[in-house]
Amino acid sequence: MKAAQCSVHTHSALCDGKGTLAEMAAAAYAAGVRYFGASGHSHTPVPYDVGHVLPADMADYRRQVLELREAYRGRMEVLLGLEWDSQSDITPEGFDYWIGSVHYQRSAEGIYYAADWSAEQFAACRDEMFGGDALAVTAGYFRDVCRVAAQKPPILGHIDLITKLNAGNRFFDEAAPRYRAAALEALHAVDPVATILEINTGGVSRGYRESPYPALFLLKEWRQMGGRVILTSDSHSPDTVVFGYDDAAALARAAGFDRSVVLTLSGPVECPL
Repeated sequence: MKAAQCSVHTHSALCDGKGTLAEMAAAAYAAGVRYFGASGHSHTPVPYDVGHVLPADMADYRRQVLELREAYRGRMEVLLGLEWDSQSDITPEGFDYWIGSVHYQRSAEGIYYAADWSAEQFAACRDEMFGGDALAVTAGYFRDVCRVAAQKPPILGHIDLITKLNAGNRFFDEAAPRYRAAALEALHAVDPVATILEINTGGVSRGYRESPYPALFLLKEWRQMGGRVILTSDSHSPDTVVFGYDDAAALARAAGFDRSVVLTLSGPVECPL
């Protein structure tokens, strides 16, 4: 069993992806994946999410995934997953696994600000919600990560997504003690027994970053905590189902990991990197 045989953070045209579920599964199988998970974005009340997340009634999504499970039986395990958002209005029940993620912060006035949509959204969050303090934006984001971590998700998604638009420290200094303290506080809120931390290459495949999430200092601390990692592509199209796994594995090894997790229908299984 190898890390590249597992791809369980994927999105289809049922939310904000570019391929159908069948096309994503076929691309995964052709790429050598033998443990494929569909993890559509959970429904939220966020106005920006209309047309980009699963409907509140996920019956059709479940049906399509389970039909693929039957179609690939004996060749590739197909897992029914969900990427559950911190602002979601549904509960992540009845799935083989779920990924807990933060994409938005919500102001006291009920305005949602995306962490990863655009520079304009980040700037608006900074100026309208946090009085021009970019590091306060990151602290608020990581407070929401703490709340997701408290629910013990099987996988914690892109823990430092707030850096997606910050290439070259455009908005804030990622080496600033204040930033790192907030990030580490969120990491320490994660239960290393209950939750697996993903090493996510999605920001690289979409041209926003040069290295996967999370940052090396977080991975090193996670290793000291006894945590486990899983390599994911956060794929939104059939051509990226195992994108950048070599780079993700190299990052894991640099943090001191020699093993990662493959998620199967029987549960997580460790394999060498």
